[in-house]
Amino acid sequence: MQWGEYSFKQLLSVTFTLFAIIDVVGSVPVLASLRAKMGGQIKSTQATLVSGGLMILFLFVGNQFLNILGLDVKSFAVAGSIVIFILGLEMVLGMEFFKPDTGNAKSSSVVPIAFPLIAGSGTLTTIMSLKANYDDINILLGILINCVIIYIVLKSLKWIEKFLGPNGMVVIRKFFGVILIAIAVKIFGTNIVKFGR
Repeated sequence: MQWGEYSFKQLLSVTFTLFAIIDVVGSVPVLASLRAKMGGQIKSTQATLVSGGLMILFLFVGNQFLNILGLDVKSFAVAGSIVIFILGLEMVLGMEFFKPDTGNAKSSSVVPIAFPLIAGSGTLTTIMSLKANYDDINILLGILINCVIIYIVLKSLKWIEKFLGPNGMVVIRKFFGVILIAIAVKIFGTNIVKFGR
């Protein structure tokens, strides 16, 4: 395994990208609804550990998984950039392409909060896409930083919801949506030119 070199610039970019794609702040309305179904409490530690574990697992064994399927990181990055682009459009336009299954309230700390709300297909795809452009050490640190943010948000859910209000939530979602679209275009452009060489 090649960790690569630590880079503050890469770490900042990775952390911000994951923060935007996870969109835990933008998910506050969904989380608040789930909290009400669960008797007013979400298991913050459990949800954070499970989602973080999934992201780290995919970071380390994602390549092997792709090899089994006969794919490479560049191909996955291009496909991932399309998913990120769609997620960005979803946030900017207010459309919903990916709908979490919230049917079982008893296991909601793991499903759908940890997966797929936090560490869903979009997040895992993004991690693999980032591997094509960034060193593993910076992606790992970015995941850990986001796990801390996830835990804080889950613990402070009531306060955040009250502080931001409905209009604040809309602004945050649209802002991060635009950022995600720009990131998707960059990842797509960087990796698409390497095909056929």
